[in-house]
Amino acid sequence: MKKISFLITLSCLLLASCGQRSETDADVDLIRNPQSAQGYDNTVKMPELTFDQDMHDFGRLSAGENISYSFHFRNTGSADLVISSCNATCGCTVADYPRHRIAPGEEGYVTVTFKSAGKAGQQYQEVTVVSNTQPSHTRLKILAQVGR
Repeated sequence: MKKISFLITLSCLLLASCGQRSETDADVDLIRNPQSAQGYDNTVKMPELTFDQDMHDFGRLSAGENISYSFHFRNTGSADLVISSCNATCGCTVADYPRHRIAPGEEGYVTVTFKSAGKAGQQYQEVTVVSNTQPSHTRLKILAQVGR
Protein backbone atom coordinates (compact mmCIF):
# COMPACT_ATOMS: atom_id res chain seq x y z
CA MET A 1 0.00 0.00 0.00
CA LYS A 2 2.84 2.37 0.83
CA LYS A 3 4.40 1.74 -2.58
CA ILE A 4 1.18 2.64 -4.37
CA SER A 5 0.78 5.86 -2.35
CA PHE A 6 4.39 6.79 -3.06
CA LEU A 7 3.98 6.17 -6.80
CA ILE A 8 0.78 8.22 -6.95
CA THR A 9 2.43 11.11 -5.10
CA LEU A 10 5.49 10.96 -7.35
CA SER A 11 3.33 10.88 -10.47
CA CYS A 12 1.37 13.94 -9.31
CA LEU A 13 4.56 15.89 -8.64
CA LEU A 14 5.98 15.04 -12.04
CA LEU A 15 2.79 15.98 -13.85
CA ALA A 16 2.51 19.26 -11.95
CA SER A 17 6.00 20.33 -13.01
CA CYS A 18 5.68 19.44 -16.71
CA GLY A 19 4.32 22.78 -17.94
CA GLN A 20 6.72 24.97 -15.99
CA ARG A 21 9.67 26.75 -17.63
CA SER A 22 12.81 28.02 -16.01
CA GLU A 23 14.56 31.32 -16.72
CA THR A 24 17.23 29.54 -18.75
CA ASP A 25 14.83 27.78 -21.13
CA ALA A 26 15.27 29.09 -24.68
CA ASP A 27 12.24 30.30 -26.59
CA VAL A 28 11.32 27.81 -29.28
CA ASP A 29 10.81 30.62 -31.81
CA LEU A 30 14.53 31.46 -31.55
CA ILE A 31 15.55 28.06 -32.86
CA ARG A 32 15.54 27.90 -36.64
CA ASN A 33 17.07 25.50 -39.11
CA PRO A 34 17.36 26.89 -42.63
CA GLN A 35 18.66 23.57 -43.97
CA SER A 36 16.24 20.88 -45.02
CA ALA A 37 15.95 18.04 -47.49
CA GLN A 38 14.95 20.61 -50.12
CA GLY A 39 18.19 22.60 -49.64
CA TYR A 40 19.18 25.83 -47.93
CA ASP A 41 16.49 28.48 -47.36
CA ASN A 42 18.25 31.86 -47.24
CA THR A 43 14.98 33.70 -46.52
CA VAL A 44 14.98 32.48 -42.90
CA LYS A 45 16.26 35.22 -40.60
CA MET A 46 19.24 33.86 -38.66
CA PRO A 47 21.66 35.26 -36.11
CA GLU A 48 25.36 35.16 -36.95
CA LEU A 49 28.07 35.00 -34.31
CA THR A 50 31.19 36.85 -35.50
CA PHE A 51 34.28 36.98 -33.28
CA ASP A 52 37.07 39.50 -33.86
CA GLN A 53 39.46 36.58 -33.34
CA ASP A 54 39.03 32.97 -32.33
CA MET A 55 42.48 32.35 -30.79
CA HIS A 56 44.48 34.00 -28.03
CA ASP A 57 48.04 33.25 -26.93
CA PHE A 58 48.68 34.10 -23.26
CA GLY A 59 52.42 33.64 -23.78
CA ARG A 60 54.55 32.54 -20.82
CA LEU A 61 52.84 31.97 -17.46
CA SER A 62 54.04 30.84 -14.07
CA ALA A 63 52.47 27.67 -12.72
CA GLY A 64 49.49 28.51 -10.52
CA GLU A 65 48.46 31.70 -12.35
CA ASN A 66 44.82 32.29 -13.26
CA ILE A 67 44.53 34.47 -16.34
CA SER A 68 41.54 35.60 -18.41
CA TYR A 69 40.89 36.89 -21.89
CA SER A 70 37.64 38.32 -23.29
CA PHE A 71 36.80 37.34 -26.86
CA HIS A 72 34.79 40.17 -28.45
CA PHE A 73 31.89 39.21 -30.72
CA ARG A 74 29.02 40.81 -32.62
CA ASN A 75 25.71 39.46 -33.85
CA THR A 76 26.09 40.18 -37.58
CA GLY A 77 22.91 38.29 -38.47
CA SER A 78 19.29 39.38 -38.79
CA ALA A 79 17.73 37.68 -35.74
CA ASP A 80 18.34 37.57 -31.98
CA LEU A 81 21.39 35.55 -30.91
CA VAL A 82 21.21 33.25 -27.90
CA ILE A 83 24.32 31.53 -26.55
CA SER A 84 23.14 28.42 -24.75
CA SER A 85 26.48 27.19 -23.38
CA CYS A 86 30.26 27.39 -23.51
CA ASN A 87 32.01 24.06 -22.95
CA ALA A 88 35.75 23.76 -22.28
CA THR A 89 37.95 20.78 -23.12
CA CYS A 90 39.44 20.75 -19.62
CA GLY A 91 38.36 21.64 -16.08
CA CYS A 92 41.25 24.14 -15.97
CA THR A 93 39.38 26.38 -18.40
CA VAL A 94 36.04 28.07 -17.77
CA ALA A 95 34.02 30.53 -19.84
CA ASP A 96 31.56 33.23 -18.90
CA TYR A 97 29.10 34.39 -21.55
CA PRO A 98 25.97 36.57 -21.87
CA ARG A 99 22.81 34.76 -20.88
CA HIS A 100 20.42 37.19 -22.54
CA ARG A 101 19.30 37.69 -26.14
CA ILE A 102 21.72 39.68 -28.28
CA ALA A 103 19.93 41.69 -30.95
CA PRO A 104 21.31 42.08 -34.48
CA GLY A 105 24.23 44.54 -34.41
CA GLU A 106 24.79 44.19 -30.66
CA GLU A 107 28.14 43.15 -29.24
CA GLY A 108 29.32 41.11 -26.28
CA TYR A 109 32.17 39.11 -24.79
CA VAL A 110 32.93 35.51 -23.98
CA THR A 111 35.50 35.63 -21.17
CA VAL A 112 37.74 32.58 -20.92
CA THR A 113 39.73 31.95 -17.73
CA PHE A 114 42.66 29.52 -17.72
CA LYS A 115 43.91 28.10 -14.42
CA SER A 116 47.51 26.95 -14.81
CA ALA A 117 47.82 25.14 -11.45
CA GLY A 118 49.23 21.67 -12.02
CA LYS A 119 50.07 22.41 -15.66
CA ALA A 120 53.50 22.56 -17.30
CA GLY A 121 54.74 23.18 -20.83
CA GLN A 122 52.74 24.14 -23.89
CA GLN A 123 48.98 24.26 -23.22
CA TYR A 124 46.22 24.28 -25.83
CA GLN A 125 42.59 24.52 -24.73
CA GLU A 126 39.34 24.95 -26.64
CA VAL A 127 35.99 26.40 -25.61
CA THR A 128 33.00 25.43 -27.74
CA VAL A 129 30.36 28.15 -27.92
CA VAL A 130 26.91 26.67 -28.60
CA SER A 131 24.32 29.09 -29.98
CA ASN A 132 21.25 29.34 -32.22
CA THR A 133 23.40 30.04 -35.29
CA GLN A 134 24.12 27.90 -38.34
CA PRO A 135 26.49 26.14 -37.68
CA SER A 136 25.61 25.97 -34.00
CA HIS A 137 29.17 25.43 -32.67
CA THR A 138 32.04 27.94 -32.70
CA ARG A 139 35.43 27.06 -31.24
CA LEU A 140 37.60 29.51 -29.34
CA LYS A 141 41.20 28.52 -28.69
CA ILE A 142 43.76 29.58 -26.09
CA LEU A 143 47.48 28.86 -25.90
CA ALA A 144 49.90 29.25 -22.99
CA GLN A 145 53.44 28.22 -22.12
CA VAL A 146 53.41 27.29 -18.43
CA GLY A 147 56.74 27.26 -16.61
CA ARG A 148 57.53 25.98 -13.16
